Amino acid sequence: MNAATLIPRVSILLCALAVPLGLAAQERANQPKPRHYRVVDVGTFGGPQSYFNNLHLTDRFNFLTAFYGFARVSNRSGVLVGFADTAMPDPYAANPLFCYVPDCFVAHAFQIQIRDGIKTDLGVLPGGASSAAFWINSNGLIVGNSQNGELDPAVPGLPDLRAVVWKNGHIADLGTLGGSWSFAEAVNNRGQVTGVALNAIPDPFSMLYQFFWCLPGPPFQICPMNGGQSRGFVWDAEEGMQDIGTLGGPDAFPALINQRGQIAGFSYTDSIPDPNIGVPTLHPFLWEKGKGMKDLGSLGGVLAASVNGLNERGQVVGGSDLPGDQQIHPFLWDGEKLIDLVASPFGGGANGEAAWINEAGEVVGLAGLPVPCPGSPQGAGEVQHAFLWRNGMMTDLGTLPGILNTEANFINSKSQVVGDAFTCDFSVFTATLWENGSIVDLNNLVPEHTPIYLFMASFIDDRGQIAAFGSLPNGDMHAVLLIPCEDGDPDVEGCDHRSLDPAQAAQRSAAANQSRRVPDALLGRLKTQRLGVRRP
Repeated sequence: MNAATLIPRVSILLCALAVPLGLAAQERANQPKPRHYRVVDVGTFGGPQSYFNNLHLTDRFNFLTAFYGFARVSNRSGVLVGFADTAMPDPYAANPLFCYVPDCFVAHAFQIQIRDGIKTDLGVLPGGASSAAFWINSNGLIVGNSQNGELDPAVPGLPDLRAVVWKNGHIADLGTLGGSWSFAEAVNNRGQVTGVALNAIPDPFSMLYQFFWCLPGPPFQICPMNGGQSRGFVWDAEEGMQDIGTLGGPDAFPALINQRGQIAGFSYTDSIPDPNIGVPTLHPFLWEKGKGMKDLGSLGGVLAASVNGLNERGQVVGGSDLPGDQQIHPFLWDGEKLIDLVASPFGGGANGEAAWINEAGEVVGLAGLPVPCPGSPQGAGEVQHAFLWRNGMMTDLGTLPGILNTEANFINSKSQVVGDAFTCDFSVFTATLWENGSIVDLNNLVPEHTPIYLFMASFIDDRGQIAAFGSLPNGDMHAVLLIPCEDGDPDVEGCDHRSLDPAQAAQRSAAANQSRRVPDALLGRLKTQRLGVRRP
């Protein structure tokens, strides 16, 4: 089997349901104009780059963000969390596979008060070098990871990593299940944390080792390290860390937790490696205290490729393989059954993956059209579009003038969708927003001379605040927050209420795309993601 079919968030293909062009044009003419945004550059701690956890990168140089879903990186109190480079080189950079972030600098977790822009270094565990904050709840509890200065006995030179929480500025180690590693993925408003931790039972197919050190390629390989089993956990202040079990195999990997305490992820169903895949069968699961872990099934393949979204109704979305594990379809667990979102009449033979689901059950993701993508590095790649699925209908969200491909990363309760658009040769990426039935380049909604070029938007909250990624003129990447400007208040610092007609917007986008490109080091990872090498 080709390596490009075995790791999460793939290049995706789908026959989407397109809106008739005449009707779409008429609807757009009647829609309100999009509002503009003030740009808050998160900055760094003296190094070149900063991050939110929800930038989907996959390779051995960035294991921290490889398997996290699009997280809630801000809360209702206006606190934003992430991590940023310091000026100090990573002490483990002698082996670049062990670098905490792609550029091999020490990185520290931060929180920033959006209102006044005050950024706080959240620090690391004693002895550790790097840390990262991934999720914040409404009460200000922050979860993430930190190094602790120790080394993993299973891999010479590999630094230990521990799940941590920050409460009122103080960091606490959540421990492990008897092994050397743990890390936290998400926290709900009840203070329940989910993540993955190693125990002390040797396991040649340990998910942490396979997904971080073996499967992400190229080159693709199965490497039996016999590290501890990777087990999902739930943690709270009263009961500590509890193993939530598996679907019958040795490992489970949670991704998300909702306010009800339900946890979604994927798990091995047995311990027998598939002869074509090399690892045991993977299925998505939904766990609930007192009810245990429910197998959500599959679409016929060995691999549940990804679990990317969970809402308060217990609905789960992601991607699952079809029989033969050569194709992946987006799935929705609606609480009773697993639904193939691209089944007939939406092109049942095509691929797809769902990225997020909101409380109304609206699903977004990346999908493909049966149209060749000129200049694709694969030579025969298809055009890929963002999709919206609701009430049993799949809608093609379209793309920007001059750019054939789009993907949707997140949808909020107001049906606003954020993502990005990119060219077939991956030379251009630009951040996008869909609302009121149309798509817009976010670079057209920020002040004209903003020095940051927005190439990806990954999260939007219900107030319309957008977490995005941008590149500086020198090629460095920064995490940024886009704050909606109030209508009719053009004097607010950082707001620009100019109104661009479609021709001006397209011209400005084209000019920006020619002068502001994604940093080369990051571009390689984005190419890899969309060429289909991100699958567990």
